Amino acid sequence: MLRHNYIKWFFIALLTFLCYAYFSAKLPLILIFIAIIVWLGITVWGSFDIRLNYFLKVHSSNKKVNRNIVALTFDDGPTEITLEILNLLKKYNQKATFFCIGKQIEKHPETAKNIIEHEHVIANHTYSHTNEMGFLSKKEVFNEIASTQSIIQQITGKIPNLFRPPFGVTNPNIAWACKENRVEVIGWNVRSLDTIIASEDKILNRILDRFEKGSIILLHDTSTKTLNVLERLLIIMEKKQIQSVTVDELLTIKA
Repeated sequence: MLRHNYIKWFFIALLTFLCYAYFSAKLPLILIFIAIIVWLGITVWGSFDIRLNYFLKVHSSNKKVNRNIVALTFDDGPTEITLEILNLLKKYNQKATFFCIGKQIEKHPETAKNIIEHEHVIANHTYSHTNEMGFLSKKEVFNEIASTQSIIQQITGKIPNLFRPPFGVTNPNIAWACKENRVEVIGWNVRSLDTIIASEDKILNRILDRFEKGSIILLHDTSTKTLNVLERLLIIMEKKQIQSVTVDELLTIKA
């Protein structure tokens, strides 16, 4: 597990030493450049791999769970597909967590209410899901989270405690905004890549290859492709007596 502050101060100390050594003992300048490149590389890696807990604490699974349970999660809704997913989950008696985009909730308020009525959990996935998430200021990130908190409360009566940053990107500004909004950050340890991979078979196999007790599975309630994969997955889970629960139940935290 990497920690941003520890790494930062380590490299500051290292660069200070290298610079001193360079000016006093003619240490090769290339060593300083290598140290800077390594530092930047670790920082980029930490920014894009949410499981590293590099900038903030992230819940990505529960390996200590003693039940045969997982948590199915759906990002980027609600959409027209969300209702069909809710029906599938009801058919197979499974629960899930929906990380919803604020502007999508405004388009589909009744679907957001249906998520709650079906006893699933609705969570925060920012207002706009901007591609520039990693470059927003503290205030902009704060507003992305806070505005969606307000929208969810107005429409469903619930104040979410769970948040997932778009693309799993984290940085100091996002860490600050999460702390100020008092939300728990949720990652995943099984990424389906259902928005990238075209083949339903490949998506399903990717999930099953990484599937284990206590997993948090990332899916998207945005396409018929995912809907088809979900039904096949739920059939397999039923046969293996694997239960999907909401993220808060899996992690024993507040929803």
